[in-house]
Amino acid sequence: MITTANIKNGVNVDQLVGTINAVQENPSLANFEFRAKNNWIDGGHCVTSIKDYYGVGEEHPSREGDFTLEADHVEVLLGKDQAPNPAEIVLHALGSCLTGAMAYHAAANGIEIEGMESRLTGDVDLHGFLGLDPEVRKGFNGINVKFKVKSDASEDQLRALSQFSPVFDMLTKPTPVTIEFEK
Repeated sequence: MITTANIKNGVNVDQLVGTINAVQENPSLANFEFRAKNNWIDGGHCVTSIKDYYGVGEEHPSREGDFTLEADHVEVLLGKDQAPNPAEIVLHALGSCLTGAMAYHAAANGIEIEGMESRLTGDVDLHGFLGLDPEVRKGFNGINVKFKVKSDASEDQLRALSQFSPVFDMLTKPTPVTIEFEK
């Protein structure tokens, strides 16, 4: 007997339901720790490597290889423009996470998505970063995400699906960050 996988929006729905059921039966399986190691090159240029993580109750020490991400700054901000700047990487993370969350949760709810793209913008006033005005925020003043989605889902349904994005949650609610130094 030949069986075919229940795939919707590129997501194996049977595996997704299996994961949900496993986490419901054993809530500790939901605990993950993602890791990244960043190394400074010079100026605003750095490289981050990502390899191991903890999840589903165990360490995952290796993947096929390390993932690397570089960051630099645009030339007008004294960088060499060799890679996206950190703010652009945040936009990438948000757009990718919103898209993934919508695809997964749409699949779980039987909603077909035929196509999806987004355009993200973030506005920054450098008075904060440059230390010229302590009242001006150092980061984005706001982020605007515009989606173009080909689906029968309503805008309210799509908005509800987007709310499952962990990166959206991290950016819209205060996330505690601790910084330690070693010499």
